[in-house]
Amino acid sequence: MEVVMVGVAWAANSLGNYLPLQGNSLNGFIERCSSQGNNFTADLAARLSPGAKISFPGEETFAEATARWSTFAPPNISINVEVAVEQDVVEVVRFANEHNKSYLAVNNRHGATNGVGKVKDGIQILMSQLNSVEVAADGQTATFGGGVLAKDVTEGLWAKNKQTVTGGCECVSLVGPGLGGGHGFLQGRHGLVQDQFVSLNLVTADGKLTKVDQNHELWWAVRGAGHNFGIVTSITSKVYDVVRPKWAYASFFYTGDKVESVYATINEKLLKNNTQEVEIINYSLFINDPTVDAANPIIQFFIVQEDTEIVDEKFTAPFTALGPAVQAAGGGDYRDLPTWTGNAGDQIFCQKLGLSAFRFPLELQVYDIAAQRKVYDLYNAAMKETPALNGSIALFEGYSMQGVQAVPAESSAYPFRESPLLVAPVIFFKEDTPELAQKAEALGTNMREILFEASGQPHRRVYVNYALGIEGPEEWYGAESWRQEKLKTLKKKYDPAGKFSFYNPIA
Repeated sequence: MEVVMVGVAWAANSLGNYLPLQGNSLNGFIERCSSQGNNFTADLAARLSPGAKISFPGEETFAEATARWSTFAPPNISINVEVAVEQDVVEVVRFANEHNKSYLAVNNRHGATNGVGKVKDGIQILMSQLNSVEVAADGQTATFGGGVLAKDVTEGLWAKNKQTVTGGCECVSLVGPGLGGGHGFLQGRHGLVQDQFVSLNLVTADGKLTKVDQNHELWWAVRGAGHNFGIVTSITSKVYDVVRPKWAYASFFYTGDKVESVYATINEKLLKNNTQEVEIINYSLFINDPTVDAANPIIQFFIVQEDTEIVDEKFTAPFTALGPAVQAAGGGDYRDLPTWTGNAGDQIFCQKLGLSAFRFPLELQVYDIAAQRKVYDLYNAAMKETPALNGSIALFEGYSMQGVQAVPAESSAYPFRESPLLVAPVIFFKEDTPELAQKAEALGTNMREILFEASGQPHRRVYVNYALGIEGPEEWYGAESWRQEKLKTLKKKYDPAGKFSFYNPIA
């Protein structure tokens, strides 16, 4: 990733010989900055807690702190601040406002929307030290640091026989997905990630730390459009006893001639007009796997089931009857789900590989079989025409919806509670030339358009957490006029200068 920093010159000249701010070196760091006349940086450092760290372009720690899962449209960062306590976030926001600098809060830097590329000469606020997991004495809630990752949430709660809804990918945060809804394996039981929120501490655009709960005007907005209103430094969420620890999976790999039969069977035997059993999740991919088919993409299909050691035959038998090229099964507990579905922290989809990732999400009700065939054929042809794109996939997530639909749609800014399918072509490539990026965008756009046109929906339902940024507010936050007006009114009141407008903004 090549990043041209507006502030590189002064950082290199003034700070080239300094190490990042670390622990008890705070006073020495400030003194060195001041002796060199760099009062700007000394002022920032003086406001921070002893555990905070600052790094600059050219330093190894800066490169590590700013590496992104997708290299597409990276933010232009001139200072990285790794905060250690909630008040550090307040101080960085106030400092940035005073100096008219943009800022971007990040956890594990998986956001892949083009809006973050609009950050220029900005301050990155790295939240990774805010990773606490504290279960309340009554066992009903837990408070999580704003930088905690899904794996840390799961493991921290599991040690106390508790669990909550997180995203299915271990290497993303709890807060980031939750602010945009947050699909997860437990949503059939308990709803979306955001539906677990009890309260959150939010640093708003004016640099104030505010508790937002059901009595606050922003409560509706932060659950579904939260990226637009501030930086979450901690969050209190509902947690649940682990009463069904066992899970099992069944996997089926099919050659491309099975597209119609596989997705027709999913519609008929699993989705069943949005009545999929609460304990079932299905998940599939179009992917290139030459060990199964050296000439064409394959379909990888997974069923995971809660509270069992073996997926029930009533779910697996129809898919076995289709004649998979490869079939496997296994069991374990809830913590094994990311590994089974390819989303564990040490697996390839969690790695920062220096690739661009263009995602084209769409939320659907049912699979249109003819559209699935068209998407497969387009994907297959594109992989052959442009081998540089052959690491791409088409992702199809099929969720149980009981817990999601138990929450009234109008109660939060998340607009798509009726959709059990989250689909997304994900185009991976090394961004070497503008022409390749154009091909990648055209492919993903065309794949999504096929699915949308076949859906019969009047408006695209675009999951904001996967969005590329080429869509718009009505697609991310719902086309109803009352939703749009409510969000714009709150945005004007709480962030009139648009400080939080880099992640799929309302306006």
